[in-house]
Amino acid sequence: MGTFSHQWFSSINEIDQAQWQRLFGDEPFTQHAFLYALEQSQCVTQKSGWQPHHLAIFEHDTLVALAPGYLKGHSYGEYVFDWAWAEAYEKHGLEYYPKWLSGIPFSPIEGKRIAIEHANPNAVYQYITEQLSIHSAQQGWSGWHVNFCDQAQATSLTEQHAMLRVGVQFQWFNKGFETFDDFLQILNSRKRKSLKKERAKIAQQNIDIEWLQGTQITPEIMQLFCEFYQRTYLKRSGHLGYLNMEFFTLLHALMANTLVIMLAKRDDNVIAATLSLVGKNTLYGRYWGASEELDSLHFELCYYQGIEFAIKHKLNCFHSGAQGEHKIARGFEPVLTYSAHHIVDGDFSNAISDYLKRERGHIDIYKEQCSSLLPFKNE
Repeated sequence: MGTFSHQWFSSINEIDQAQWQRLFGDEPFTQHAFLYALEQSQCVTQKSGWQPHHLAIFEHDTLVALAPGYLKGHSYGEYVFDWAWAEAYEKHGLEYYPKWLSGIPFSPIEGKRIAIEHANPNAVYQYITEQLSIHSAQQGWSGWHVNFCDQAQATSLTEQHAMLRVGVQFQWFNKGFETFDDFLQILNSRKRKSLKKERAKIAQQNIDIEWLQGTQITPEIMQLFCEFYQRTYLKRSGHLGYLNMEFFTLLHALMANTLVIMLAKRDDNVIAATLSLVGKNTLYGRYWGASEELDSLHFELCYYQGIEFAIKHKLNCFHSGAQGEHKIARGFEPVLTYSAHHIVDGDFSNAISDYLKRERGHIDIYKEQCSSLLPFKNE
């Protein structure tokens, strides 16, 4: 343990991009460019409650681990909901914020949150968790959290005495389909008819769909998408959303090869759009907006077109974001998500640990219930 050291960075630009990519690889949400776009556009700042505070671990002078991190002044944009914990702190006259969070801002996407390149990763995990816990106590943070890590990483963190929390998302899996009709054939008759009827409404309303990728996406299209995104957020939540035009412009400039925009047009006028990112084996449907609400348009653009794209490009999975039980009837399967947590205050830590154990039982039952509602034919 004595050979390790660590350093905090207040900007992703303070960390060499090649070194970052060497550890994290090419999945879009942990790319240096994605996190840079969030910072450069001022979407993540101290003012916005997402103060960059990234962690690097060294063995002697060699970089062996990295974790994107943020000091949080609230719990918005995380999708692992700990508002009740914050309220309990407040009722007892304690401050829950700041807390340190390793995760991807505004993105409920599972993946590698701590990237380690070392012969003994368990030793690195032990060092990281010890230092995070020490630093939390010294700095007055309520604790540290690693959100939407993969199951293996969650296991490694809980072996170092972090508390495990599970949730449920709904994802679509490609079972070797060649066409959308192939997918329909695995559905029971009632659900198959329902999906066909839903999709037929798009043609009946004279709506056409167009896919744009990479350099096909013009600045004007990106501007239009951002307007849709902000308009939809404003109507739904009373604010313009977590992301701004500068972020989307930077994303297009730096990561165009990962982007897919799907446009819905009526009489040659664009009326709605989605922006997705493509990973190695997965389509990530992330952002949506529309100028008007039309019957079944959201389902077509946000779900069925994503399924079509995944089939055409032979992607294994279509990840359409957090929550959404309405996805079950459309063939999206429940999967568990994982996060790891440490709370400094001993009494609160014990109470939350007990809560999470009871919550896990409810989550397992919920996942089983969701699976029983899937529209697939009985084998």
